[in-house]
Amino acid sequence: MKPEGQRTYKYYDFVMAAFVTVLLCANLIGASKVATLFGFTFGAGVLFFPISYIFGDILTEVYGYARSRRVVWTGFAALLFASVMSLAILAFPPASDWPHQAAFETVFGNTWRIAGASMFAYLCGEFCNSFVLAKMKVKTAGRFLWMRTIGSTIVGEAVDSLIFYPLAFLGVWPAEQVIAVMMSNYMLKVGWEVVNTPITYRIVNFLKKAESEDYYDRDTNFTPFSLRA
Repeated sequence: MKPEGQRTYKYYDFVMAAFVTVLLCANLIGASKVATLFGFTFGAGVLFFPISYIFGDILTEVYGYARSRRVVWTGFAALLFASVMSLAILAFPPASDWPHQAAFETVFGNTWRIAGASMFAYLCGEFCNSFVLAKMKVKTAGRFLWMRTIGSTIVGEAVDSLIFYPLAFLGVWPAEQVIAVMMSNYMLKVGWEVVNTPITYRIVNFLKKAESEDYYDRDTNFTPFSLRA
């Protein structure tokens, strides 16, 4: 039986699944590759990772900080499992006629460092993002959605980037490259949020109408260390 007063939503689980999928793919596929396009150097995962922040904005805006918090911890658990699985797969002795062990080690050999840095940065960044958006929503009485999504992303992505890139890549890349990639990726992530604002508006408006929900975190306990919705 559901606890008294607990609501059931039609799309919450789908948004959660999309968030976790983007998070896993961006961190395990795109995080360690540096690309150059038109002389601009950036981490390849930056093209997709900001989508997780868009979903985070949507979750907080529609369903509130507490339900967004549950999704953040779900993403953390998924990243942890993927890291353990990668370590185990690499540790298995390869068959003598299987030629791809070196390739796997090249791609996933630093998964623990990247995933560890990513998980810590992700938790800090996402909780800052959700906190800022939730507080701004109350302060603005639900107006200026664009200001809330962009403002919270500026804060959340700054925290994420300042933690992730030094922890993941200092000593692996030259310090100058770490700083250059961190700054360029940060600007790209914030730029993505700005570009996708019309899409965010459409999804938020659709979900608010479909779910009959527009949550305001007026009395919310903002501790990140809870799964209570």
